[in-house]
Amino acid sequence: MNSPVETAIGSASRTGRAPDGFELQEDRLFPSDPRSRDLARELYSTVSSLNVISPHGHVEASMLAEDAAFSDPVSLLLSRDHYVLRLFHADGVDIERLGAGSGAPADPRAAWKIFCDRWHLLEGTASGYWMRDVLGRVLGLPVEPSPANAFTTYEFLQERLREAGMRPRALFERFNIEVLATTDDPLDSLDAHRQIRDDASFSGRVLPTFRPDAYLDPSGSGFVEATERLAAWSGAAVDDYTAYIRALEDRRGYFIEHGAVSADHGVHDLLTVDLDALEAASMYRRAVRGDLTSEEARVFRGHMLVESARMSVEDGLVMTVHPGVHRDHNDQILNRFGKDVGADIPVSTSFTENLRPLLQRYGLERDFHLVLFTIDETAYSREIAPLAGFYPSVYIGAPWWFLDAPDAIQRFRAATTETAGFSRASGFIDDTRAFLSIPARHDMARRADAVYLARLVLEGRLTHRAAARIIHELTSEQPRKVFKL
Repeated sequence: MNSPVETAIGSASRTGRAPDGFELQEDRLFPSDPRSRDLARELYSTVSSLNVISPHGHVEASMLAEDAAFSDPVSLLLSRDHYVLRLFHADGVDIERLGAGSGAPADPRAAWKIFCDRWHLLEGTASGYWMRDVLGRVLGLPVEPSPANAFTTYEFLQERLREAGMRPRALFERFNIEVLATTDDPLDSLDAHRQIRDDASFSGRVLPTFRPDAYLDPSGSGFVEATERLAAWSGAAVDDYTAYIRALEDRRGYFIEHGAVSADHGVHDLLTVDLDALEAASMYRRAVRGDLTSEEARVFRGHMLVESARMSVEDGLVMTVHPGVHRDHNDQILNRFGKDVGADIPVSTSFTENLRPLLQRYGLERDFHLVLFTIDETAYSREIAPLAGFYPSVYIGAPWWFLDAPDAIQRFRAATTETAGFSRASGFIDDTRAFLSIPARHDMARRADAVYLARLVLEGRLTHRAAARIIHELTSEQPRKVFKL
């Protein structure tokens, strides 16, 4: 029997006061040409039900440890989704009304009305594609959001979120997630990870990821505070470079004990510098006093990327690097709302020369895995694919935000495959805070890969048998191999 909210939505739809229901076409993203579509559909069908492997993302472990019901649709779907926030901000919305920076707007119903009024802003975007999948397939919303149905759709979703099957752990199982990596501060206790691991009723793997940016970059506003906390934890003087390095190594070891397989580095520009120990120690002492110039801070950060590579060679953590973003581009927005509200803007990135000091030292280490990401599409064919096609340590990170969209994935495959093949790719990386979008993103990537492989088969560049093997490898084997799972 329909709930009162479902009845109200259905009535509004029948009387023309709301749009028709979602049309999640079975063949979405597949080519219009029948022959290509049939082959893409066939290839996709072989991987559509495989487990989701998500080796890099930003879902919080505490959500799964606590397994509490989601409070409301806005804090779940909108407030932490910088893709949505940025487009609404561009349209003149005060994103404070959507809960930006806090995750909980003062009036979630009013926030949902803003979203429904501007649903059309997402048309044609990757965000819109994922949101349609989440609302229609995951949450079962029977109609598209609109100004006319804002309050009935809000109540529908609020009712859905009260169901036991909509709690985080139930969704984890429903989404068929095998591995989910979080992103964590080096001094995090990892208590939530321990709680998950020790709970025999939960079988999923939730792995921490070592994210040391705040401890390595003297140009960051929190560097001095971070190194002071690290020194306090280790019991050493804050300006003791040797103790600083040892403390980072020890914290990496702690993460490994708790299941970590990778260390992640987000940098504005990719520079690696191989300093000798005395010069690095001298620079570090000045860094913790706040005495470095901006260029010296950049050099020290580049040195610490080389040091991080050394640590990965020694302890086995996969090293992922996300360069090329001017984070928090607008100071007014940063000061008002904090980080991660949509003001991260791409910048061009150079890999070949800037990575050379690191690769000169560690690039030929076969047990060292370095995964390079970019949101500068020009770098794929020019630099990243050639590097991955030569160095045994280098792998091509799948398209990162702004590029993890259907058309961009086609461009990514074309830009990298002819130089480096498929074996040097990481597998899909969802890199998301939006937990409910994980199945939509991975499904989209599988469809996009099926389309690309079908084209190669029909052009006589790949056999059907090879395409069937490759799509399985890209979906399952490759992320296991690259991230040592």
